[in-house]
Amino acid sequence: MNNFWLDIRYALRQLRKSPGFTLTAVLTLAFGIGATTAIFSIVEGVLLRPLPFADPGKLMALGDTIDGVDLGNGAATSAPSIAMYTRGTSSFTGMGAYRQTGFELSGAGQPDMISATQLQASVLPVLGVSPQMGRFFTQQEDDSRVAVTVISYEMWHSRFHGDEHILGQKILLDRKPYEIVGVMPRDFEFPLVPGQLNRSELWVPTSLTPEQIAAGIGSWNYSMVGRLKPGVNPEQARQDMDRVSQEIMRGYPPALASIHIHAKVLPLAEVTVAQSRPLVRTLFLAVAVVLFIACANLAGLLLVRVIRRRREISVRLALGASGAAIVRQSLIETLLLSTGGGLVGLGLASVALRVGVNFLPETLPRVSAISLDWKVVAFALGLAALTGILCGLVPAIAAARTGVNEALKEGGRTGTSGGGHARLRSALVVGELAVALVLLTASGLLLRSFDKMRSVDLGFRADHTLTASYGLPRENYATQAAVDAFNSELIEKLQQLPGVEAAGITSNLPATGNVSSNGFVPEGYVPPKGNVLILGWVARVLGDYFRAQGIPVVRGRDFTPADREGSLPVVIVNRTLAEKYWPGQDPIGKRIHVGAQETALPWMTVVGEIGDIKQTLADAETESQFYIPAGQFKTDLGQFGPPDMLNGSGGSMVLRSAMAPEQMADSLRAVVRSIDPQLPVTDVDSMDQLVAESQAPRRFNTVLISSFAAAAVLLALLGIYSVIAFSAALRTQEMAIRLALGSQRSNIMRLVLVSGAKLGLVGCGLGAVAAVFATRLLRSMLFQVDPLDPAVLVLAAISIFMLAVAASVLPARRAATIEPMQALRTE
Repeated sequence: MNNFWLDIRYALRQLRKSPGFTLTAVLTLAFGIGATTAIFSIVEGVLLRPLPFADPGKLMALGDTIDGVDLGNGAATSAPSIAMYTRGTSSFTGMGAYRQTGFELSGAGQPDMISATQLQASVLPVLGVSPQMGRFFTQQEDDSRVAVTVISYEMWHSRFHGDEHILGQKILLDRKPYEIVGVMPRDFEFPLVPGQLNRSELWVPTSLTPEQIAAGIGSWNYSMVGRLKPGVNPEQARQDMDRVSQEIMRGYPPALASIHIHAKVLPLAEVTVAQSRPLVRTLFLAVAVVLFIACANLAGLLLVRVIRRRREISVRLALGASGAAIVRQSLIETLLLSTGGGLVGLGLASVALRVGVNFLPETLPRVSAISLDWKVVAFALGLAALTGILCGLVPAIAAARTGVNEALKEGGRTGTSGGGHARLRSALVVGELAVALVLLTASGLLLRSFDKMRSVDLGFRADHTLTASYGLPRENYATQAAVDAFNSELIEKLQQLPGVEAAGITSNLPATGNVSSNGFVPEGYVPPKGNVLILGWVARVLGDYFRAQGIPVVRGRDFTPADREGSLPVVIVNRTLAEKYWPGQDPIGKRIHVGAQETALPWMTVVGEIGDIKQTLADAETESQFYIPAGQFKTDLGQFGPPDMLNGSGGSMVLRSAMAPEQMADSLRAVVRSIDPQLPVTDVDSMDQLVAESQAPRRFNTVLISSFAAAAVLLALLGIYSVIAFSAALRTQEMAIRLALGSQRSNIMRLVLVSGAKLGLVGCGLGAVAAVFATRLLRSMLFQVDPLDPAVLVLAAISIFMLAVAASVLPARRAATIEPMQALRTE
C-alpha cells in the first residue's frame, strides 16, 4: 500500500508537469464517457429498467390477433370479449381492460382537452399499485357507472396546487360532474405509451353499457393486462385464452362469420419498448464507436508519452526498478486520467440529458424514467476504470519493455525509435478511420433516407393551412340534432372569416399518425382464398374539406350539400383502392359496403376519386382510403368510430387562407367561443408544423447519428494528425540530412503526405468492409434506401480518405520547412 500511494503521488506530479497532455487526455475521455453515459441512461430507462409495478415480469399484455389483419405490435380486443376472457380463463390471478380516451375538463381552471384512460376496477390491483391519497374506484362503482375519478400527481399539483382536501371535490369531464376519490403516486404512468403528450392525467371506470358491448363486437379498441399465476408461463396462458377465443368466435353474428381470431399473450415490458428498441440499440452502438475512437486517441497519446519518457524509464530500470513496478505506475497514471475523464463525463452527461430529453422523439416510451440514477453512475465509473485499464495496458507494457542500453545510447537524439510503437500507433489510427467510416456511412444513409422522405408527395397541400381540434361533450350535445346544429354553424362562420378560401372538418387529419381502419366489401371483388377481411382507412368529412386540405378530386365530383340524410349514400375513394379492386376500370358508379355484406348498413356509391394521401407518415405504405359525408349517417353503430360516439361529435377543423396560418388562429378560436364559450380548442397548428412533427422521429435519428459521425470523424482526424506529426518530428534528423544532400522540399512534403495517405487507404478499406455488415442494422430506419447503397459508401470512403490526407498537410509542411543546419546542430 505504501508503494501504491507513492505511485499515486508520483503520477499526480507527472500529470501536473504536463498540463496540456493532462487536459487533452481528460477532455478526450470525458467526451467519450459522457456521450456513452447519456445514451446508456436512455437505454437503462427505456429498455433495462423494470416496469414500475409489482413483480413486472408476471404482467402480460392480452388481446387478439385476426387472420389476415395487422393490429400492430401491441394487443387489442373488443368490448364483448373482455368479460368472456375474464370469466373463462384460469391462468391469471387477475386481469382488466382499459382504453385511452380524452375529455373536456372544466371546473378546475381554464377548460381544456386532456388525455385520460378508461379502465376496469381490477386493473390497479393487477398492476400492484395503490393511490398515494384516497382510494381507487370499486368494481361496484364500475358496474353501476358511478361518476368517480382518480387523478394523477401532476394534475393534483398543477390544477389543484397540492390541495390536501382534494378528495371529494368534483370536476366536470365533458361537463358531467365526477368525484375525485384518489390521487396516484408521482411516478405512476399507465398505459405506458410513447410520447409525453399521451400521458393520462386521470383515470375513470370503463362502465360499459349493454349497448356499447353489443355495438363493439367488431371493434378492437380495448387493451387488456393480466398477471400470471405462479408456475404459469406465457405460452400456457396463451393456450388457455385461445380456448376462450374459439368460444367467442362461436358467438359472432353471421356478419362476422368470416373473422378468425386467436389469443395473444405478450410480456407488458416487451410491448412497451418494441417500437423504440431498434433506435436505442443503434444509438448505443454509435456512441460505443465514438468511445472506441476516444480510447484509441488516448492510447496513442500515452504511447507518444512513453516514447518521450524513454530515457527516464531506462534510468529507472537501470537503477533496479522492476517491469511490474513500471507497469503499475503507468496504469495508475492512466487510471487517474480516466477517473477524471469519468467525473467530467458524468457532468457532461447530466447537462446533455437535462437539455436533450425534450428533443427525444415521441415514439420513445418512459421518457420520465430517464435519469442519472445510481446504476448509471456506477456504469460511468466502471466504464472509466475499464477505459483506463484498456487504454493504459499496452503503453504500460511498452514502457516496461523499454530497451535500457538502446535508450541510454540514443540519449536525446531523434530517430525512428520504437518501430513497434510506430506500428501500434498506426494500427490505432487505422482502426479509428475504419469505425469513423462506418458511422459516416450510416449518417449518409439516414440523410439520404430523410431527403427521400421529404420529397414524397403527401397528396395534399400543407401551405397556408390552419388546423385545430375539438370534441363536443355528450352532456350538452346528447342528440345527433345538437351535434349537426353545432357543426353547421361552425362551418358557416369559418367560411365567412376574412381571407378564408375554404373550411372543412375531418374525423382524421393527415400526418398525425391516427389510424382508423374499417372492414369493407368492394362491389364485384372476389378476395383471394384465406384473405377474407378487407380493411380500409376511413374518415368522415364535413364542409369543403377537400379544397381546404388542398386535395384535388381527379375523377368524378366532390361532396355537395345534397349529400345528406335520405339521399343516395355516396363515398369518395383514393387511387390505391380504385386500382386494387377495380383495376383498369372507372370507379365512378361502383359501390362499397362498410362491414360484412350481411350488416344492415347500405351500399355506398363512389362519386369521386382522389389521389393517394399520406394519412399517417410520409414513409408509411399507402392504404386503401375512403371518405364519407358525415351528414348522411346519423348513427354510428361502431362502424366509423367508437360505439358511443355520435356522428361528427368531434374532429379537426381545417382552414385554407391567403394569410399566414398563425394570423388566423385567434379568429378561429373566436368563432368557436361565439358558438360555445366553454368549448376548448386544442392542437391549433399550421399543417406545415404537423408535417414537420410527423417527420421528427426520422429527423432525430438523422441528426443524432450524424452528430456522432461528425464527432467520430473529428476524433479520427485528430488521431491521424497526431501520429503523422509525431512521426515527422521523430524523423527531423533524417529530413535535415535529406535536405542537406539536395532533396527538394516538395519531395519531403510528399513523403509525409504519402504516409498519411497509406493510413487513410487502409482505414477506408477496412471501414468499407465493416460498413457492409454494420449498416444492415439500419434497415428498419431507412426509407427507399438500400443499406448497401454504393454511392453513399463510396462518397463516405472518399471523404474519409481526403480528410486523412488533409490532416497530414500541416505536419508535411512543417517537415518541409526544416532548416538543415539548425536541425543538425540541435541533434
